[in-house]
Amino acid sequence: MHRGWYFLLSGLAIGALTVANAGQSNPGTVYKWTDDKGVVHYGDSVPAEYAQRERSMLNSQGVEIGHVEGTNNSAATAEKSRTAEVARQRAQHDQFLLATYLSTKDIEQLRDERLGQIDGQIKASAIYIDGLGTRLLALQDRAVHFKPYNSDATARRMPDDLAEELVRVYDETRNQRRALDAKRKEQSDMRAQFEADITRYRELTTKPRS
Repeated sequence: MHRGWYFLLSGLAIGALTVANAGQSNPGTVYKWTDDKGVVHYGDSVPAEYAQRERSMLNSQGVEIGHVEGTNNSAATAEKSRTAEVARQRAQHDQFLLATYLSTKDIEQLRDERLGQIDGQIKASAIYIDGLGTRLLALQDRAVHFKPYNSDATARRMPDDLAEELVRVYDETRNQRRALDAKRKEQSDMRAQFEADITRYRELTTKPRS
């Protein structure tokens, strides 16, 4: 009786091991993949150089029983998501244009107001920079009487307050010029955006709405 149970259990264990090994090696499974030239290949395994590619698994009858997305497909999916997001933002902006303005004149009026404000800021900055330039020239005229700008052996060392003022005015002039350049770019970008909005508004209002 015990001997019979021993052979029965041994048979079950061997059968289970065989099934486990069969699941691991996937006998009868065929892999399908495409190489760099677009040629489709079939085989019982996928070469290492194509391990990251999209591939399908077929049974012995040629029926697809599994599919693995490749990294290329992941990139394509990400690109589709970006394209969809751009389309969503464009549709949202279109809705904003139609809900905010009654005509292109409204857009032009707002454009002129906004650009006028920036133009005023640019002019004020330019005047301030001119003043800094005048101040810097005056400081430089004073500095030439002192070392290290004056090579005369009897020349005195530049006073600390003059040196500090030179550095301060120079840095302020540089920073204001950078700010002025940024403001001019803002003005240019704003003008381009308003022109694009006017063009798009005309497209939206001259064609039938779906």
